[in-house]
Parts: sequence; C-alpha cells; structure tokens
Amino acid sequence: MATTAPTGSPLSQPSLTHPPPQRKLTTVKALSESPGLSSIPSIYTFPKQTYHEPVSDTKETIPTIDFCLLTSSHPDQRSKTIRELGIACRDWGFFMVTNHGVPERMMKAIIEVCREFFELPEEEKRGIGGKHVLHPIRFGTSFNESVDEILCWRDYVKIFQHPEFHSPNKPPSFREIALEYSKRVRLVAREIIRGISESLGLEKDYIDETLNLENGLQLIVANLYPPCPQPELAMGLPPHSDHGLLTLLIQNQIGGLQVQHKGKWVNIDPIPNSFLANIGDHIEILSNGKYKSVLHRAVVNNRDVRISIAVPHGPALDAVVSPASKLVENVGNPPAYGAMKYKEYLELQQGTMLNGKSCLERIRNGV
Repeated sequence: MATTAPTGSPLSQPSLTHPPPQRKLTTVKALSESPGLSSIPSIYTFPKQTYHEPVSDTKETIPTIDFCLLTSSHPDQRSKTIRELGIACRDWGFFMVTNHGVPERMMKAIIEVCREFFELPEEEKRGIGGKHVLHPIRFGTSFNESVDEILCWRDYVKIFQHPEFHSPNKPPSFREIALEYSKRVRLVAREIIRGISESLGLEKDYIDETLNLENGLQLIVANLYPPCPQPELAMGLPPHSDHGLLTLLIQNQIGGLQVQHKGKWVNIDPIPNSFLANIGDHIEILSNGKYKSVLHRAVVNNRDVRISIAVPHGPALDAVVSPASKLVENVGNPPAYGAMKYKEYLELQQGTMLNGKSCLERIRNGV
C-alpha cells in the first residue's frame, strides 16, 4: 500500500545487515483504547529518578527568529537577525520561527491528514513500509521497538519526502497535502541553514554546498501520543537529540515538549502558526561544538491526544560530515568529532536504544 523508491536509488538499498526479529507489539493507540485501562504495562514504565526530573520554573522565553527579517533585502536587518540566530543556536539550540510564509491552512491540513492516518485500521498501518532506517516509509510504535527495553508511549509514521517523494496510499489526500507542505517547509529550512552558516563565520552556502543539500534528506515524522492512564510513569520520548541539521516542528494545541536548558527541563509552548526549530547533531559536528544539539523529551498526559509533525532536514545520505575546516584551522581548536557518512550515522542511531546523545558521543574525538 506504500509507494517504493525507484530501483537503484539510494533509498531502495538498505544495509545488508539483518535486523533482530520484530516483537509483536500492539500500537499505543490500540492499547490506550482498551476498555477499562487504568494502569500501563510494566514495559512502558520508565525509572522515575532517571527520566522524571522536575521542570524548571524559569521565566526565560525561548528565542524567536523572524523569518522575514532573516531573508530581508536590507543588509542591516538581515545581519542583526543572523546574529540573533547565532545566539539562539549557541544558548538554546531551539528557537521559534515566525512570519515564515507557510500558510496556516497548510499546517492545519498536515496535522489533520496525519490524524486520519493514525485512525486507519491497525492491520493497514502495520502493512506499511519496512523497518530499516533507510526504508522510505515506516510505521511503528515506541522509538525502535526491536531493541527498546522500555517502550515509549508513542506511535509514529516516518516518510521520506526528499530527494525522492514518498507517500502512503491512505488517506487519499495524504500525497497532495504532504507534497505541498514538505516543499514549502524545505525552502524555509534551507534559508535558516544558510543563516546558521553565516552566523558561524562561514560562507552563506557553505553548509548547503558541502553537504549537498540539493539532495539532502527530508522526512515527515508524525507522532501520536494518546492519553495515558499513568503519565507520571511513562514517556512519549525519553531525552534525546536529533540527527541531521535542522528540524521544524508543529503540533496540535496540546503541549508535551520539554527542552533541557541550563541543566533543567523547560516546557515549550509554541507561538500559534509558528515553527519550533532545533539544530541537530550534524550542526554540532560541523560547528565543532560551537553550537550543540540539545536534549529534549516528550511527556504525556491522561486527557488529550497530542499530535506533533516534525520535519528533519539532513545532508545527502552519502555526504561525509566533519567539522568545517575554517573552524578547526587554529592549533588550539582541533577537530572534536570524527568524520562519518550521514547514512552511517542514521544506521548507528537506529541500531541502539534512544539514550541522550550517545550516538554523537561515539564519534567525538574520532572514537
């Protein structure tokens, strides 16, 4: 029921390593709708001390970047906004993006069609796509259900949008809505990445050209977090950073995202009709640690369904990512990360449990 990549494309050639046998798990949506469910199975219970630290009461607000000013034809306005973007990347790793030009109707449409997807019968969703990280359409539960020791209170569908576009066949309107949305969001992301490049003192198109963003990977990742009878025990997603360069996220009106800032967890309440942006592990690598990808997590509640739509943007799959040479030329600033193909990093991350920034730590100092 899913489209497949053309024969010979990089997306149709997953690694020959054999994944471990899949456990037969129900989706969290089906579990949450079980009659009389008052407690969660133990496999969904996270250790309290490790994963449920208190939330900060900070009055600091997440930075906001005005996309119109970032793309302004007035040099002074643009330069000021690029400086603000650099500060946001350095101090938070997260920022809101306003005045981005993607219509609100389009943002609402992608949330609604993803909700319709999750409403499909379980057997139809389970029949979609593969399990390998390079399969262009994947539906599942938790993060990586084949290796997760504790399961996340989350169902998801991940769909490659670029360099080749893919879509499930149902709902019928998914293809048109996703194609339009992903194209518009990709334009926004590439402009922000150009701004990040300049904020690092690099040429405007350095990241774009060095990592071949013309063929860069773009996904739609739709997350469903159903109501949980014991939200204090479960996690939608445990603390983690994102692979890639930049993720742009929207959600329905239900909160649940928390970001680690100055060692404490901060609730993020997005501005309506805005994107929540965060830099990924590969900006940290390229910047040689000047900008760091930031841990974030999804918490759940016992009342409402939360839907979030994340659109990660990464290098081309075959691009080798390493610290920019201009940022490591000084003797006192040696490369802090080893070089690795983006595709190999994805496979490394998918082969392990979601655990903070463990994948990034494995290539720090070339280890």
